[in-house]
Amino acid sequence: CLINGTQTMTAIGALLLQRADRVAKTADLIGALSLEALTGTPRAFDARVHELRPFDGQRRVAENVRNLLAGSGVVLSHADCKRVQDPYSLRCIPQVHGAVRQVLRHASEVLTIELDAVTDNPLVMADGDIVSGGNFHGQPIAFALDYLAIGLAELASISERRIEQMVNPHLSVGLPAFLTPDVGLNSGFMIAQVTAAALVSENKRLAVPASVDSIPSSANREDHVSMGTHAAVKARTVLENVEMVLGVELLCACQGLEFRRPHRSSPALEAVHAALRAHVPKLERDRVLYPDMRAAAELVRDGVLLAEAEAILGPLA
Repeated sequence: CLINGTQTMTAIGALLLQRADRVAKTADLIGALSLEALTGTPRAFDARVHELRPFDGQRRVAENVRNLLAGSGVVLSHADCKRVQDPYSLRCIPQVHGAVRQVLRHASEVLTIELDAVTDNPLVMADGDIVSGGNFHGQPIAFALDYLAIGLAELASISERRIEQMVNPHLSVGLPAFLTPDVGLNSGFMIAQVTAAALVSENKRLAVPASVDSIPSSANREDHVSMGTHAAVKARTVLENVEMVLGVELLCACQGLEFRRPHRSSPALEAVHAALRAHVPKLERDRVLYPDMRAAAELVRDGVLLAEAEAILGPLA
């Protein structure tokens, strides 16, 4: 068959990777918003810290957070705070988000090679010779996309922990329970956090590699397969869940930031806040939250928030 190859898994993976790159950068700015809502310390993002463990992704994320926080009145409002260490989900944003960047880079390298490769079988050589080979086997793509799913799942996992901090009055440094002023009468973002937790749990199952599976077919001639298309489709579902979890974090962070008024965040983060509020009003009392979560997830997916921040700061790293 002259059309045998890895076209489907590679096409899904390439489109997925482009989208994931936007989402990873958007996760940095949403994490920075959560840091503001929780009055976290920016000291963990000091460039000197990250020069001592010079993973490229880690350094880039730390740089992004520093730039996103530049000019923040919220940071100045608690400059003399006695807190030294924030929870890992805030303090370790560069280490976790940065590791995801490394995963994205690896997947990009693999898919770039594959997009330029010939995966037909048989192959018709320049001299007219016809050779039956195995370039159609999707193992490199399957491994890369399984790795991508694992990395993306962690973006949602750490995001959900920041959501928990914002809705939990024992952790939120003065924010009201579930980010509603009338707790008891209103449940605020309680169920939104449950939704995020459910999606994170689903991603844990989806992050199990497809590429460790195989099943023979065609009279055992095709006795080992990559399951690469399964890996691609699975990774796409993981990314959709990540976008929704980050959307919930965005809703909570913007709501939390409003409880810190009159202090204002940085120009870049205030622009992100305004972009959300152009689509989703502040939660004053309980309403059906799914439309809000869907709208926020779409802002994450489509790069709208990223564009707002980059219009002020220039391209994020």
